[in-house]
Amino acid sequence: MKKDIHPQYNKDIKVVCSCGNTFTTGSTLNSDTINVEICSKCHPFYTGEQKIVDTDNLVKKFEDRKAKASKMSFRSKKEKMEARKKKVSGLTAKTSSTLTLRDMLENAKVSK
Repeated sequence: MKKDIHPQYNKDIKVVCSCGNTFTTGSTLNSDTINVEICSKCHPFYTGEQKIVDTDNLVKKFEDRKAKASKMSFRSKKEKMEARKKKVSGLTAKTSSTLTLRDMLENAKVSK
């Protein structure tokens, strides 16, 4: 190795986690301690517990939308089509009892 180009390696660096866990490791850092937010004692992969970090309330918004959708009643396409046919047949029955096309044409001839 070339001299004076490599950083100095410190064998005893104390790592302090936010959960309170501490351990010793080696590093080229010039500090005596390293502060970390998560370690093997509090990481969900190692503990088997799942922590949901939801800063934008995305999980809550999703659950609200899901609850709202479950309260809504959805009709199938077949039910929608049957309702539409009933509505259209009711409208045609009312309009056929009034004037037909022939009647309208005859009324148009009279008004000239």
